[in-house]
Formats: sequence, C-alpha cells, structure tokens
Amino acid sequence: MTTLVTGATGGLGRNAVDALLTQGAGVRATGRDAAQREAFIARGADYVPADLARLTPTTLDALLNGVDTVWHCAALSSPWGAYDDFYAANVRATAALAEGAVKRGVRRFVHISTPSIYFDYQHHADLPESYRPARFANHYAATKMLAEAAIQQQVSTQNRTHFVILRPRGLFGPHDRVVLPRILHLLKLRGGVLPLPRGGAARMDLTYLENVVHAMRCATTAEVPSGAAYNITNHAPATLRDLLDQLLGQQLGLRYRIRAVPYPAMALAARAMESASAITRREPLLTRYSAAALHYDMTLANDLARIELGYVPPIDMAEGIRRTAHWLREQGNRSWQR
Repeated sequence: MTTLVTGATGGLGRNAVDALLTQGAGVRATGRDAAQREAFIARGADYVPADLARLTPTTLDALLNGVDTVWHCAALSSPWGAYDDFYAANVRATAALAEGAVKRGVRRFVHISTPSIYFDYQHHADLPESYRPARFANHYAATKMLAEAAIQQQVSTQNRTHFVILRPRGLFGPHDRVVLPRILHLLKLRGGVLPLPRGGAARMDLTYLENVVHAMRCATTAEVPSGAAYNITNHAPATLRDLLDQLLGQQLGLRYRIRAVPYPAMALAARAMESASAITRREPLLTRYSAAALHYDMTLANDLARIELGYVPPIDMAEGIRRTAHWLREQGNRSWQR
C-alpha cells in the first residue's frame, strides 16, 4: 500500500514520511520545492513536486494513482497573511485533493485540521470537538473550517473514500517550524527575556509530532464514521511557564527569564505591529491572535480520540521534550543559544 503525504517538507510531513519509511510502507511525498526530490528519493520515497492550490487532472493523477491512503498535512499555517493566500492553500487545495481522491478510489483520507477553529479570546477547559466560536479569530482558522466543510461535502455525496479529520494542538518536536522557532527567535531578540502575559500562567495542550503521526495511523485503520473529527493532544495540559522551563531550562540549559506583561499592553502593542505590517507587508513579530493565545487558557477534551480512534499518545510530554532538545543539539546550529 502507498500513502501520499502532503506538506512533506514541513514538520509534521517530515515526521510522517520518516515513520512510514521506517515501517517499510510505500510513500509518495509532495511539496512545491522540486529541489527536494533527490533527497526524498534517497530516503526511499517517491516525490512529486506540486502546488496544491493549482492542481490539474494530470498532477492529481501523478499524486493519487496507485495510492491507498492520503495523509493531508499541507496547509498555510500562520497568524498573519492575505485571505486569498489562506483560501488557496487551505480550502481550494483540500477540496481538489479530496475530490480527486474520491474519483481515483483512494480508500482512506486523513485530513489534518486545527483547534484554532475553537479560539474566541476566552478561557476554555476541555473543549469538545463540537465547539464553535461566534466568529473565527483569523484567516487561518476561518479557512481551515472551510476546508473541513469541503471534506464533509465529499462525505455527504459518496461512500467510496473514507474521511477522518484530526485537530492536533500545538505541534512540537523535530523539524518543527512553528512553535519552537518563534519562541527561540523571540528569546534571542529579547536577550534572554521572554515577555509573557500572566507570566506564562496560561494552561494549554501541546502535542509531540510523533504522537500526531501515531494518531494518523489510528485514523487510517479505525472503524469510525466518515467525516468524524478528533482532538489530538499529548493528554497532558500544563502551563506555558512549566513547559518552557522543561525545554529551555532543564533540557537545553538556557539562561532566560520570564517577564510578566499585562495582557492589555501586549494586545495594544500587537495591534500597532499589525498596523505597521499592513504598510510594510512583512509579518509582525506579534499579532493580536498570538498575544491572546499566550494569555488565555485553552485545553481540549480527548475522550472521543481515546475511545473511538484508540488514540493514546505513546510518547509522554517529558520524553517528547527530551527528544526535541536532543534533536536541536544534533543540528549543530547554535543560533538558539546565547
């Protein structure tokens, strides 16, 4: 059996490809960077360069013919950007890929969505999969919800391809390009001082990347309703301050200090940065969404994933943090050190 992994050059995609190859599974990987082809082939994967936002029948054939399963990890994930870019990458690409999978008889399609669709600038604990805010916090959340709607459209019109939706929270680990890079960049810019609302007291879930890959395996085989959606976490909510201490202090041995900043002041600064970025067209160092995500408690319910998917994270938080620190040291890139 062959699995197509989209977003194969991103953090989750890289881990998914590695896990499948280790199992001896057939892998077809895709991304927009044709220069990556030789590296993927050397690792034992087929690689098809493709812009998923502009798929043609010919490209869909190259991606999907002979494929049993799709792990759709690709997305434009950012707190900042133009709506049209998010729509093309998250909605148009997902709709075309899902429809193409159905037409070509793909058995199982695992779609990676996001808990950002829940975020509404309020404190929450144990949010269920059914929760929806009055309005979405940003373009990313809005378009990821539309992508889920595109999946549900296929679910409602056919039973050839079985769809499962996963919403992993706060991905971290080897090849992560989102959570850790932003934290380490901020730490470097601020000279070892991390300004955080409530001094990092926000309670949240994170998910080690290999655990998300395990959840995708579960979603590939579990007998669950087509179109069902599941929260995926490490089942170990903690405060941001404690998580940073485990990684930065205990594992990486960095000297740093958390400075408590009033949330209203941080939100105001973020608004000013966004206004400046509207002129410069450069992503602001801080957005209102990012500031709020550091301030508000947000943890997810995990009952459905545990009971229906049979998902229990095989790698606990302490071990995930240890492996992440080991990977950072292995890179030989000391830019994150002071």
